[in-house]
Amino acid sequence: MFEKLFKLVEHGTTTKREIMAGFTTFLTMGYIIFVNPSMLAMTGMDQGAVFVATCLAAAIGCFIMGFYANYPIALAPGMGLNAFFTFTVVMELGYTWNVALGGVFISGVIFTILSIFKVREWIINSIPHALRFGIAAGIGMFLALIALKNSGIIVASPATLVTLGEITSFGPMMAVLGLFLIVGLVSLNVNGAVMIAIIVITILGLMFGDVTYNGIMSMPPSLAPTLAQLDIAGAFEIGMISVIFAFLFVDLFDTSGTLIAVAHRGNLLDDNGNLPRLKKALLADSTATIAGSMLGTSTTTSYVESTAGVAAGGRTGLTAVTVGLLFIAALFFSPLAGMVPAYATAGALFFVGVLMIGGLVHVKWDDLLDAVPVVVILVTMPLTFSIADGIAFGFISYTAVRIFSGRFADISPSVWFLAALFVSKFAFM
Repeated sequence: MFEKLFKLVEHGTTTKREIMAGFTTFLTMGYIIFVNPSMLAMTGMDQGAVFVATCLAAAIGCFIMGFYANYPIALAPGMGLNAFFTFTVVMELGYTWNVALGGVFISGVIFTILSIFKVREWIINSIPHALRFGIAAGIGMFLALIALKNSGIIVASPATLVTLGEITSFGPMMAVLGLFLIVGLVSLNVNGAVMIAIIVITILGLMFGDVTYNGIMSMPPSLAPTLAQLDIAGAFEIGMISVIFAFLFVDLFDTSGTLIAVAHRGNLLDDNGNLPRLKKALLADSTATIAGSMLGTSTTTSYVESTAGVAAGGRTGLTAVTVGLLFIAALFFSPLAGMVPAYATAGALFFVGVLMIGGLVHVKWDDLLDAVPVVVILVTMPLTFSIADGIAFGFISYTAVRIFSGRFADISPSVWFLAALFVSKFAFM
């Protein structure tokens, strides 16, 4: 049956190897079952329901990717996008989480249409590399700032905007210890380093009486508080246009970059350097986003942590299906997820931020026309607490410096259009 479904022999792999690769991938990305519910709960969403939605959305995405696209790529609610959902759309802009879920749904539908009609390639190819790297790194900076804020390492200050918190108190110290533990385990090539660190810090919280023990396993919480609670009509408000665009734009580049990175690591590209069955892989991503919004979670996307499973020998969709089954099994560990304090996930947020910031090595820093827009994104995204605003300022500055330098030919039609759209947003909305 597995041979018929996944063509194991053709891909030079075995059932055992694929299943072990799935376990490896899950261990590297399983931290999302702790991080995502705690983050979205800040919007007022029921944490137990979000936990179930997170596991189910991830499982659905993995199953579609495995059975339909036959790739060893796992999916789950994306980091950065969940922070944008919580801190920008709901907490800053003031929309309800129901409307925010409606925005996720609409972005998923648009992503599906773009994938079917192959518009994605045109969009990706027309966006400058500098902006792509800058946006990814800006999100990394945003996550790092959230980690510092949630752990109490930095706090608000009326005089200087932000200042150093009580770093010798328990929470900040545990957050720092968690980060160092992750880095140490990763450097030792330990699978599941992030998840291990989160659990260790949570246990320390229990030992020192800072965390209340609620058990390890139980029947899954009710999904009713978030199931089909999205407000699609409310998401059509004019102010949500830039929000939906940000959901779509970040997911588009995140997914494309992840697919290529994983495929390259597993030698899954064809002779021309293209990814076969790309449309199917993209449809798996967009379909999972739509399903996730209906269940009650932010945008679902492909995880670059899938490279760990590919490195362990995963070559087919059986790896992704294995990850999906493990997310189903994780449904029964909701008490453990509910005990995880914010400082236990802060190290994970900061670590993911570091990985995303690493793309800056590809920026041409000796070219001011590239360097300035990238720095604009790096500064504005975390300081405005908005991925959407960071993207907007990036496109505007990229276009402006080329206009003033007489480099009109460097500006593609899509960049002209997006820059004008963002200028109009700030001017009239």
